[in-house]
Amino acid sequence: MSRPLIGITTSDAKSRLAWWFDWFAVWRHGGRPLRLSPSRALPDTLDGLIIGGGDDIEAHLYGGEVQLDVRVDPQRDKLELQLLETFIPKGTPVLGICRGAQLINVHLGGTLDPDIYTTHEGLKQRRTVLPRKTVDIVGDSQLYRILRVSWCRINSLHHQAVQKTGPGIRIVARDRNGLVQGIESTEHDFLIGVQWHPEWLIFNRPQQRLIRALVKAARRVQHD
Repeated sequence: MSRPLIGITTSDAKSRLAWWFDWFAVWRHGGRPLRLSPSRALPDTLDGLIIGGGDDIEAHLYGGEVQLDVRVDPQRDKLELQLLETFIPKGTPVLGICRGAQLINVHLGGTLDPDIYTTHEGLKQRRTVLPRKTVDIVGDSQLYRILRVSWCRINSLHHQAVQKTGPGIRIVARDRNGLVQGIESTEHDFLIGVQWHPEWLIFNRPQQRLIRALVKAARRVQHD
């Protein structure tokens, strides 16, 4: 059985180590990872798509105020919005990771909190690839059925977050400070965004179930 082709978006400058975690997360669960970045030619078809983590999303895309002290990647924004516009209507399974979750929400008409540390007074800065934050999962959600846990420990590398959800998007996970950590579509079979990085949690079974579920959904698309 051939491996389903899973596109993974990155910046052109992404480190080899970070890409290895992306690659391994998909490969170990039976997928064939393909790196997608602004300088690379886009494939005509994909069986699954991961919108990966990275720099901030341009504020004008969601009606936010421009932040002068953050890094943005306009060409990557353009690439990923194009990919979502192409593959969501086709029913291609999509997983958004960190920035990717935010971009899915923006693509579907939602907004972002541009900096959680200025909008939430007293919030402790927590930036780590280790699972140091706790999130609660909504019990009747697709994310819950995939992870098979009502709460989990996650890593945290973000300073932006989903604010207002776009049409057809529901919030399915929050951390203990009330910040949105997981979203999913009510209108598509597999369109999920998580604010954390499951690819870094290689020994965490619930997080690996999420990657496995994407590959499994992509395999169904592959054989349709």
